[in-house]
Amino acid sequence: MGSRININWEKVNHPDLAFQRFASRRSVVYGTKGIVSSSQPLATAAGLEILRKGGNAADAAVATSAALNVTEPSCCGIGGDAFCLFYDAKTKQVKALNGSGKAPKKLNIDYIRGRGVEGRRIPLRDLNSVTVPGAAAAWADTVETLGSGKLTLPEVLEPAIRLAEEGVPVSEINSAAWQISEDLIKNASPNGDEMLLNGRAPRPGEIIKLPNLARTFRELGEKGKDGFYKGRVAQAIVDLIKSKGGVMELDDLADHSSTFVEPIKYTYANEVTVYECPPNGQGITALLALGILEQIQEQDLAKPLLEMEHNSPEYLHTLIEALRLAFADSQWYVTDPDVVHVPVKELLSKEYLAARAKLFNPEKTNPQAVHGNPVNSSDTVYFTVSDQWGNACSYIQSNFAGFGTGAIPKGCGFTLQNRGNGFILEEDHPNALRGGKRPYHTIIPAMALRGDELFLSYGVMGGFMQPQGHVQVLLNILRGFTVQAALDAPRFCISAGMPENQTKLGAAAGDANSEVYFEDAIPTQTVDKLREMGHDARIVTGFHRGMLGRGQVIQKLQDGSGKFVWAAGSDLRADGHAAAQI
Repeated sequence: MGSRININWEKVNHPDLAFQRFASRRSVVYGTKGIVSSSQPLATAAGLEILRKGGNAADAAVATSAALNVTEPSCCGIGGDAFCLFYDAKTKQVKALNGSGKAPKKLNIDYIRGRGVEGRRIPLRDLNSVTVPGAAAAWADTVETLGSGKLTLPEVLEPAIRLAEEGVPVSEINSAAWQISEDLIKNASPNGDEMLLNGRAPRPGEIIKLPNLARTFRELGEKGKDGFYKGRVAQAIVDLIKSKGGVMELDDLADHSSTFVEPIKYTYANEVTVYECPPNGQGITALLALGILEQIQEQDLAKPLLEMEHNSPEYLHTLIEALRLAFADSQWYVTDPDVVHVPVKELLSKEYLAARAKLFNPEKTNPQAVHGNPVNSSDTVYFTVSDQWGNACSYIQSNFAGFGTGAIPKGCGFTLQNRGNGFILEEDHPNALRGGKRPYHTIIPAMALRGDELFLSYGVMGGFMQPQGHVQVLLNILRGFTVQAALDAPRFCISAGMPENQTKLGAAAGDANSEVYFEDAIPTQTVDKLREMGHDARIVTGFHRGMLGRGQVIQKLQDGSGKFVWAAGSDLRADGHAAAQI
């Protein structure tokens, strides 16, 4: 059994798969009260509705998150996981929430091998890849702990419930993704019609209603976390997984909880401190890359990055090599820190980063990036929200591979994630599959501060593209780009980014030594020069540009009189936009 998914691109009913073109002429969105930036306009409107009712950034983030489950289920949902960073303007602190779930307690490598799996990972369509969905608890805990206290969870979920009951017109990119997964949804469970329109994926502009999803939301709102992790919904999840050879039990769901954790951080160039959620998330990859880039410059191995021509061969080569080294480390060390020690402090030490930087060659690529040893012994939708009080919430949620497994618990209206694919099926690997353990996680929100003042609340969704996007977008802004221009600028992606891309693009998602993909707006001569330097460089166009991620950014500015102004951008690679509260 393998984990590759075959996609019939001829079934995608879109008049122009190359509809995502440069250059964008989007302007920065400014506001003084609050801003929501997301990949779906109706989800952005849901967040704004909560801001207008007196909710803060955390309340509005949950409203946006739930609405995205309705408007963009091809990427996220209550059957997946979520992570959050929250900037508290009163305390000037960044708080982090880990909303990822664990593998069923009875699941182990021997059981998976006994099912005929020979590869390193649980196949994406095997329902043993379903970890306990964490998004529902993350929503409830975000509102309870980080919210304003002025709105209840049912009130925060009301816009999404209304959208699901009344129906939403499907957007272009979301429709294309839905069509790609039509067969998956039909075949993954007997309940596919709950998320199809007359037995098929909806086309752009067609209205789809999700009444069963609305019912699930109402139960979560009325009963709190017990409305999802106990009772009807929990039983439906367990029944479906067991019917397909899975081992999840009701206790696995009932025992789930979100975790508030201390964010990890790295101060780059004595200018900005970037915050990420700690492992089991891959946010440390971005921090490692920034540290290696800083050490490359301190050791005079390359010119200062911001003095290089933007997206020139030398600039791209330097970023790619630093990120490959960072991935080599994170792909080995990132795991559930409650089960296996993750040497975060050692990995981010100046001494270790300096040693990794010494592996950089400014003339050619390192032929094989492998993980180092920092101790003696030794992968969505992203959106961001700000409010009138100066708070900001950086939020991300995902099913992992598109619709995840595509399997729908009966009467629930959502698909189950396949995040367990992030485990490694090797006993001696730190990220080895084990029951009751959280897997390596790709989804990562980010923030950047100058001193203790918020600078950016941002993220770039898209599997293993995410830390790469964090680095590229941040450096664009430090170079002087507006937040919108920083998102619009063409990007690169090492490997295929999302796991389902490995079939159609020939890469292994997350492989640091894999191909490097460049958007077609990067000049051909630049790509040719990178090939001469040893990079296996590929050019992507049209719909395939989705692998480069889809980001949102909110920046905090001062207007000269001491008042702050929010500036926001939204990625042209998605269907959404940023909008300001009035």
